[in-house]
Amino acid sequence: MAANVYASATDGGSGGDSAQTRSGTGDRTAGATIDCPDVGSKLTSVPEQARGEVDKELALLDEQIAKAYQRLSASARQVQQDPGFAGNAIVNPLKEKRAATLERIAIAIDRVGDRPQGLEALAACTVEDGNQAPAQGEGQDGAAEQPGQEQADGQGQGQGQGANGGQAGNGPVAADFADIKSVQPNVNNPRQKGNASRGSFATSCGVNDNGLFNSDNIIAAPGVTNGAHHFHDYVGNQANNAFASDQDLANAETSCDDQGDKSSYYWPVVRLQNGTQEQDADKPGGGIEGNAGEIVTPKQVTLTFVGNPREKVTAMPRLLRIITGDAKSFVNGPANANASWSCTGFEDRQLKDKYPLCPQGSDVVRTFKFQSCWDGRNIDSANHRTHVAFADAAGICPSGFRPIPQLVQRIVYDIDAPSLNDGGRTAPLFAVDSFPEQLHKPVTDHGDFINIFDEDLMGEMVDCINDGRTCGAGAGGGQDPAPGEEPQEEPTKTPEAPQEQPTKSPEVPQEQPTKTPEVPQEEPTKTPGAPQSGNGGEKPGDKGDGGDDGKGEAAKPPEAKPAPEPEPGDASTAPGDAGPAVKATSSADGGDAAEQDGGSKGGDGGDGEDTDGLGESQAVGTATSAAPTPSVPSRTEPQAVGEGGLADTGAQLWPAAAGAVLVIAGFVVLRRVRRG
Repeated sequence: MAANVYASATDGGSGGDSAQTRSGTGDRTAGATIDCPDVGSKLTSVPEQARGEVDKELALLDEQIAKAYQRLSASARQVQQDPGFAGNAIVNPLKEKRAATLERIAIAIDRVGDRPQGLEALAACTVEDGNQAPAQGEGQDGAAEQPGQEQADGQGQGQGQGANGGQAGNGPVAADFADIKSVQPNVNNPRQKGNASRGSFATSCGVNDNGLFNSDNIIAAPGVTNGAHHFHDYVGNQANNAFASDQDLANAETSCDDQGDKSSYYWPVVRLQNGTQEQDADKPGGGIEGNAGEIVTPKQVTLTFVGNPREKVTAMPRLLRIITGDAKSFVNGPANANASWSCTGFEDRQLKDKYPLCPQGSDVVRTFKFQSCWDGRNIDSANHRTHVAFADAAGICPSGFRPIPQLVQRIVYDIDAPSLNDGGRTAPLFAVDSFPEQLHKPVTDHGDFINIFDEDLMGEMVDCINDGRTCGAGAGGGQDPAPGEEPQEEPTKTPEAPQEQPTKSPEVPQEQPTKTPEVPQEEPTKTPGAPQSGNGGEKPGDKGDGGDDGKGEAAKPPEAKPAPEPEPGDASTAPGDAGPAVKATSSADGGDAAEQDGGSKGGDGGDGEDTDGLGESQAVGTATSAAPTPSVPSRTEPQAVGEGGLADTGAQLWPAAAGAVLVIAGFVVLRRVRRG
């Protein structure tokens, strides 16, 4: 498996064939994907009576594309041999199926309202180069790209390795990764003015330790099994599946500490491309659709609701549904994309279309800032977007919309930076689950939320935020390093060296002709293990967890790490701070990142929450552990450390002992000579 991943990620295509575009046909032999118009985003007005039937037909369109993509991936050699194969055997049959489905959608709407016009024009699909950048342009209804969605300079989807890569052969590739230290700070938050709602409310709902997964999507494809075509992590509401009614959700259990929060929070899982066969390896939504590898449980999940920089917020309506980001943004373009990838200690630098290569001692972070303006009427809309909106760069909601608490979702993973120069053999590639034709591109990341807060608890949230307070069951966690500060290699307190026990210098042995003086042996020094309080805040951005690693197991003590060398010219490194070595063996272009040092990471994260809701802190050099590191108990055995210790005494004793041996030998020789 490792050899296949290596070949896919570094060679030109499947089976060792070069990934080349056929001239004049648009067909691609490898590294290709299927690009179809997104019908759902065009249907901004669907009568309520037709909504269920239309949703099922939209899910069928996704299934048709997934099957066509699988056929394309399995037919790379036929496409090479016959330039017309992709069109005749894949694209044209897909167009016919889509046309029939679109007609059924039009009929369903026509029964209860006005027949939509122009749907038939959305039937045709094309085969596109899977390594090209998503098309730039406007979103639905001509909406411009949302604030904060601009691409980081130089971080566009460049041409990378030719193949589709990954464990299942459909991504990711080396070009999907970028060294976070090569990104300039790019996060700008609007200044708070006047009647701003300055508070925050944090809820704590765990990290999906109980393993609630499925490939449904109750918002976008209700009533449809495998409507997402990829696996989701769920926290909060435990009745999440495609067939759950509003009443089912209201009656369900919740993983949240505050039982008044039964909201549903879910997102695509992250997987390591390491050959692991997961529970869904041979099932729809999993391996069958190219979502393969080991599912990574988050180290930490922070769910914080924040206010508006200009106005007071109003309560969210119960059962409000919000989707942020676009699961199809690789082929749709980034107009609705809202992916933000970074590393702990670097969260003022966000990547939109790359996975981050994090330095030693830093964790991968996904951040979602949800839409924070509501139309005041609807809890959902036909395309699941038009009932909510983003505030503009100044924090002002569109006309007719009112500000609501903004959900800021921050997910942290203990993942080593992958080794790109060997295709992930040394350290595996990682990626979010996606629709198969989206090739696991990082720009497709997205999050989903259904508000099922108790009315009283929602009222408390609004009052807290509007009053400028910090509240909620998840408030008061540990602190993160300030944005832009380099993570420290050894964020935990280094145990003090055990105090030396006074050692008596052994007396110089008397010369005895019959006995050779014994040289005292050094006793091996035992390194005292630092007592752990949870993860001890071992990595920047971690929260102490009071002795739990997030999985109910005691955290293991970290391995000793060498102190890092400061990097000259790195503006993000504070004076006197040491910049850690980059763990990746190469950057996306194969030449920028330092070689991986192979240092192991520490314990898993805890459940503490950010106090500011943004995962960006507040203090540098502050202890990140929930509890102070206990002092190291004194040792009774001599330690080979410090001046005057046993090692030092032994070093001085050796010459004396050697001299004594020579004197004794001289006496023996002299006596033999005299006898002779």
